[in-house]
Amino acid sequence: MLYRIVKVIYTLYIVLFHRIQFIHLENVPKEGPFLLYANHPSAFDMFLIAGQLKPRVYFMAKAELFKNPIFAAFFLGMGAFPVHRGRGDAGSVKSALRLLKEGKVVGMFPEGTRTQKRNPDRKKGGAALIAIHAGVPIVPVGIDGHYKIFSKMRIIYGKPFILEKPQDKTERDFLYEANDQIMDRIYELLE
Repeated sequence: MLYRIVKVIYTLYIVLFHRIQFIHLENVPKEGPFLLYANHPSAFDMFLIAGQLKPRVYFMAKAELFKNPIFAAFFLGMGAFPVHRGRGDAGSVKSALRLLKEGKVVGMFPEGTRTQKRNPDRKKGGAALIAIHAGVPIVPVGIDGHYKIFSKMRIIYGKPFILEKPQDKTERDFLYEANDQIMDRIYELLE
């Protein structure tokens, strides 16, 4: 119920106060399971990415957002689930894999934090780990622009792809390389 209410309010807000182009929505499957992976310039990204989509998106969100009981209730009601950043969080990986197994859509920001531009030195492997173990399509999403009122923004949905682990690499080495592949697909949308 909360999800639907927020979605209606969000839609009214962006129609009235923003000039946002949603590009290539046809690339997004009509139902899950699949992964939505995006760059992360703002705290509002999860609403912007999921607001125009038919299937509900369950976002992995930093655990700090769940410390306040009111915020925790809101984010849980929106379908978000916590991830402890900076260390391997098996619980959040299991949650993502369970949701995907149930046919749901899971959203993540593979860079692990908000950033205005790509940082090639940031090495994360969690997004690739989930994608490989789930074996579901990844839809890359590029967010271009600023959230200032009446400013132009573009949300670009790329073509789905599947990561496959090569047999000749260790999982750790491959995860970093695969995460770079994911980020390449996202940032190519912004060129």
